Amino acid sequence: QVQLVESGGGLVQPGGSLRLSCVASGSILSIDVMGWYRQTPGNHREPVANITSGGSTNYADSVKGRFTISRDNVKNTVYLQMNSLKPEDTAVYYCNAEGVMTTMGGMNFWGQGTQVTVSL
Repeated sequence: QVQLVESGGGLVQPGGSLRLSCVASGSILSIDVMGWYRQTPGNHREPVANITSGGSTNYADSVKGRFTISRDNVKNTVYLQMNSLKPEDTAVYYCNAEGVMTTMGGMNFWGQGTQVTVSL
């Protein structure tokens, strides 16, 4: 069984920073893409950033230049450094792992989500 566990969310003032972490655990052989999505009430979950096992990254236009995604393939961990946070970044942030290879084959997984609130 594979589990993704996020940490690092919380309350921060506008202009502040937070660092999210997500650790994938279980009988994992490799993970193709790891990334972050976010969701606000009444809206669809939207992609924020992702990173391949080779280190290629993609960012939503709304976070380019402010957020940085990174990854430790040995630890099966992905990070999201969020700087210059804005109130509109407030959301539940979800970790996602695509192409997780285990002895059972390849599957995709989601974390349980961590709340990020940007407010005075």
